[in-house]
Amino acid sequence: MPINKIRIKRSFSKASLTYDNVAELQRTVGKALLNFSDMKPFNGTLLDLGCGTGFLTKELLSLGTYKTLIALDIALSMLQTTQNKLTSQHNVSYICADAEHLPLVPQSIDHVFSNLALQWCDNLEYVFTGIKGILKPKGQLVFSTFGPETLCELKQSWSDVDHYNHVNTFYSDIQIHHFLEQAGFNYIEMTRKVYTSHYESVWILMQELKHLGAHHVISGGNKKITTKKAMQQMIAAYERFRRDDQLPATFEVISVIAKV
Repeated sequence: MPINKIRIKRSFSKASLTYDNVAELQRTVGKALLNFSDMKPFNGTLLDLGCGTGFLTKELLSLGTYKTLIALDIALSMLQTTQNKLTSQHNVSYICADAEHLPLVPQSIDHVFSNLALQWCDNLEYVFTGIKGILKPKGQLVFSTFGPETLCELKQSWSDVDHYNHVNTFYSDIQIHHFLEQAGFNYIEMTRKVYTSHYESVWILMQELKHLGAHHVISGGNKKITTKKAMQQMIAAYERFRRDDQLPATFEVISVIAKV
């Protein structure tokens, strides 16, 4: 299903004050991404694409000496949160923009990092082509994104209720590899890991997704308000997954290193 960018902006703007309190998975994945990339201290210009509240931005600053680090996010309030955290850093620039329409000069960036942000882009091949265009020769893209198994329990539970898409559909590692090749990346390394979070109730899971801003971004789904009866049916269906008095939620994470 196509992704609604207006909803994304609104959702993540509203979530800027609550995001850090519930973003444990995002921090875990971000640290794993840095380890996967086998980063060495390097200089040049680095773009943190979809910086959110600046967790990865701060980590990246501690790992290298950059001429410039650019923090970019589609939600202005997220970008402002990052800026407030990094007021003492004078080599950081801030851009509010869409990853699918990067306002950057061709071949001006040495490294692009992106942690759990590109899944909110509708046309990944177009995104990768744009990123390749701004990378210098021998530049690299390092990113993590959600795979299709993400929130599979929630998807299955909603499928028992109606035929609408209540949960985003994400690209597979095979599709991502193909998109990168089509965009012109020469070296591609990928890894896949499944994380499982546990919750006392579906309500707590959904509240966490709301605080992360990761909700209601599908365009073309059910345009009617979800009824109380439908919600109760979904919650009842989710109970089949309960183990040891906890409900699991699966998050498939695909991490990638791609070089020009």
